[in-house]
Amino acid sequence: MSRPGLVIGGYTPDTEGSGPGLTVARQHADGRLEAVAETTVSGPSFVIAHPRLPLLYAVLERADDGGLAVFADDDPAPRLLAEHPSGGSLPCHLAFDPEGRWLAIANYGDGTVTAYRLDEDGMPEPEPLTFRHEGHGPNPDRQECPHAHEAVFGPDGVLYVTDLGTDEMRRFLPGMRPHPDGPVRLASGSGPRHFLHHEGYWYVTGELDGSVRVYDSEWREVSAVRASDAVLEGEENLPSHIALSADGRYLYVGNRGPDTISVFEVDGPRLTMVSEVPSGGSWPRHFAIDGDRLYVANQRSDSIALLALKDGLPEPAGEALAVGTPSCVLIR
Repeated sequence: MSRPGLVIGGYTPDTEGSGPGLTVARQHADGRLEAVAETTVSGPSFVIAHPRLPLLYAVLERADDGGLAVFADDDPAPRLLAEHPSGGSLPCHLAFDPEGRWLAIANYGDGTVTAYRLDEDGMPEPEPLTFRHEGHGPNPDRQECPHAHEAVFGPDGVLYVTDLGTDEMRRFLPGMRPHPDGPVRLASGSGPRHFLHHEGYWYVTGELDGSVRVYDSEWREVSAVRASDAVLEGEENLPSHIALSADGRYLYVGNRGPDTISVFEVDGPRLTMVSEVPSGGSWPRHFAIDGDRLYVANQRSDSIALLALKDGLPEPAGEALAVGTPSCVLIR
């Protein structure tokens, strides 16, 4: 087996899914993906690895008692070490600060942002910080209250959290102190979901308006494009994940609805679509890039699709791997 393994998180029967919890997969030299182990846990919808220690962390996306799980990154299957409260409902994302001292959790259900201080062995300390929020957006069905969606520590050590419900970027200074200037207002009704920073610009997917918007370092919008050109009349696109190629030349966006991966050429604030290809399944919720391979978690088709990147552009490569309701892919 020539490539590293994958750890796949997803929804379980108690969280309206069909997966086992965590699935570990390996890729053979011929490109074939094979599931080799499972770890039973409730609704691990997003999984990350500790920056230095052999530990994995997952949010447990439960409505009433959202959780945080810590695993030993054992071979072949992660071993559950501990569970902690997520501080809110339906946790959907988590991130480490640059030093690996804080773990931040975005709780979609009620918009709470939770921060755990980690001890030297990577375990969460008691009594996390919790930050609740208020507000709403113009979409009464999706923006009736705050919905924290993704947590990302920026190059300045500031924690940024998209709030789909209030069309805001919430900010926390190092040490998890709320920014004195409060959150940044983003495009009304856009429903910001996932985002990234690259060479002074922020690129943000709008789940509710099907956009990718570019903001400068002062959070002024400088451009916006449609995330997909494949949306049929009367249908909608809910963009999901966003990622850059290793050389920063291409920006990749998952599109739920048309079920595609869009590829944009990046020129600072300017995005130019150069390709849009099928995601290899239905409802591409997340994807991960490993060199010349792109792995797509297609939630509604219960599969992980493998796309080859030829000069940065994706194309089908090999058979999909069957995994129940996958929601994230971690390169192990």
